[in-house]
Amino acid sequence: MDQEYTQRIKKIEGALGKWLPDTPAPAWVGYVCPGLEKKIKPESLKDILAPGRNMLSRGGKRWRPLLMNLVCESLGGGEAALPLSPLVEFCHTGSLIHDDIEDESDERRGKPAVHILYGVDTAINSGAFFYFLASCCIEQCAEEKKSRIYRLWADCLRRLHLGQSMDIAWHREVTFVPAIDDYYVMCGLKTGSLARFAAELGAYTAGASNETMHKLGEAAERLGIGFQILDDVKNLTTGIPGKMRGDDVVEGKKSLPVLLFMNKHPDKRDLIFKCFDDARESSATITEVEDFIKHLNDAGVIKEAEEKGLGFLKNAHTVFKTPELYGANADEKSRNLLAGLVNLIR
Repeated sequence: MDQEYTQRIKKIEGALGKWLPDTPAPAWVGYVCPGLEKKIKPESLKDILAPGRNMLSRGGKRWRPLLMNLVCESLGGGEAALPLSPLVEFCHTGSLIHDDIEDESDERRGKPAVHILYGVDTAINSGAFFYFLASCCIEQCAEEKKSRIYRLWADCLRRLHLGQSMDIAWHREVTFVPAIDDYYVMCGLKTGSLARFAAELGAYTAGASNETMHKLGEAAERLGIGFQILDDVKNLTTGIPGKMRGDDVVEGKKSLPVLLFMNKHPDKRDLIFKCFDDARESSATITEVEDFIKHLNDAGVIKEAEEKGLGFLKNAHTVFKTPELYGANADEKSRNLLAGLVNLIR
């Protein structure tokens, strides 16, 4: 990874760590929940942060808070957005914890899913708490900016959960086949919302106009859609690190390669539905999953989906490179790093 990105990620990790004490002390409790610092014993809170801390310790590219900070820098805002890094990354962390529970996943990033380590009840509570812990850093902002940032944050979380709801509904109903445009909408909500939020927050913190916020936010949402498509492709090709290759098939996910296949070969939809049914009955074997992937590969739809995902990234890259968006205070070095972020998430 480029040293410029590494240096910024190190600072982001520092901003995240401020909110994640090993054991919540009274001062931390008082800041997070004013008035409770003398009423709650720290040992009673030992599990509230543990699942999220564990998830964060497993690494990750941190490209969402990096996106936010690079947008702010590019617009001449310097490091003004850095203290807000938890607002983006903690929401992502909470969503990963809940996603693994909803998908009944055994692993995440090469280790047991945190709900297996800590229990489903503790993981659900900790995941939800991370959404709200994220908002605490808004209180560090100037009073006149708090309201707008709260609105951006709340809108992001509503959109993220709407997208997740669509995804869940589609794989619960085995024979339902969403339109490809609906799939893009779902990705834009489930994965693109946090990216859009990151870009808009970075732009707002830098003092950009509403028009600039909107254009950069739209580009970031497309970046998120492209990221999700390529993630779906990796699941069926190289596999996602720490996960079983093709586990999206086992979960019945209507990913883009699957939708492209069913659109091109409507006569073979029953083949897809049978595989999903087998998985639901826990009778799908690795051989069956690999056979299913071979059908997709032979049809050329995995490659086609990859090209579409790269197209979304290219579109975002073009917008990020547009000089006119950044005004007189533009930081060209940061703008180039922002455009290069597209390659970092591939």
